[in-house]
Amino acid sequence: MKVSAGVRLTIEESGRRCSRCKDHKPRAAFARNKAMRDGLQAYCRECAAAYHQERQVAKGRNVRPRVEVPDGHKRCRTCGEIKPHSEWTRNRTASDGLATLCKSCKAAQGRAGHLKRQYGITEAERDELIASQGGVCCVCLAAPAAHVDHCHETGRVRGVLCFSCNAALGQFKDRPDAIRRAAAYVEGIAWKPTLVAPGVYQLPS
Repeated sequence: MKVSAGVRLTIEESGRRCSRCKDHKPRAAFARNKAMRDGLQAYCRECAAAYHQERQVAKGRNVRPRVEVPDGHKRCRTCGEIKPHSEWTRNRTASDGLATLCKSCKAAQGRAGHLKRQYGITEAERDELIASQGGVCCVCLAAPAAHVDHCHETGRVRGVLCFSCNAALGQFKDRPDAIRRAAAYVEGIAWKPTLVAPGVYQLPS
């Protein structure tokens, strides 16, 4: 039986038949393949994934077990949780248009990368440092330790401070002399400089 061009076009628009499971499925169920005449893979996505797993097992490689995921959801490979698509960032290069990691895991990975790049320590080393301080800021000894503090000249990590104390050191530009004068000022000892020449001040001993 000869099929007209119009009928053939309608069939292609509505979908195609998977060469493996023999089911007729919509075009969205097939990955793209420019080498094929209709631009789609011969196997549907499910059959292609199953075939890939079979090949990996035959080669003796470890294969993650397939998990049934409801529509509109995706399983994160890092935390193993199944979350709705709203918990994922977009990735146009991915087959499903979503990132590999969920937003929570991606944020955690970003924090770990920042610690390593900025301070040269891991999250475990930071946690050990916080534990050695009793979990509190080592300056005010009250607020929880949350921000890694380091020497801007040498890069050496000094401790983990609360936000306020970390910001205060930054405002003092890490100058011990200014910090000592601030402490004396708070204690009621006014260190008033004496003008001895234009632009030259003498501090009391």
